[in-house]
Amino acid sequence: QVQLVESGGGLVQAGDSLRLSCAASGSTFRTYAMGWFRQAPGKEREFVAGVSLSGSHTYYADSVKGRFAISRDNARNTVYLQMNSLKPEDTAVYYCAAVRNIRDYTTGDNYDYWGQGTQVTVSS
Repeated sequence: QVQLVESGGGLVQAGDSLRLSCAASGSTFRTYAMGWFRQAPGKEREFVAGVSLSGSHTYYADSVKGRFAISRDNARNTVYLQMNSLKPEDTAVYYCAAVRNIRDYTTGDNYDYWGQGTQVTVSS
């Protein structure tokens, strides 16, 4: 089992950058594929980015490709989401998620563990 705690959210202006962190408990972090999802008010949860166990493979939603970057540090049990050129439509609660055996990074139901979320608000 793994516990996830996100941090780094906040209120920024359009065009600014933020880096989200997700710290995982336990010594088996390197055995989990990781993903970032977000949910805006009144909208469905959506996939943002995913990263493989070693960090060598990354996946992105079209809406964030070229602006966001996911990475992981297995020595620190942490996954990051670097968000650049933020837009008001990026406003949402951002969640990290973990799963041992990933089939599809983009589907939230495939993940077993979730953090509590961190709010990102981008003003225009």
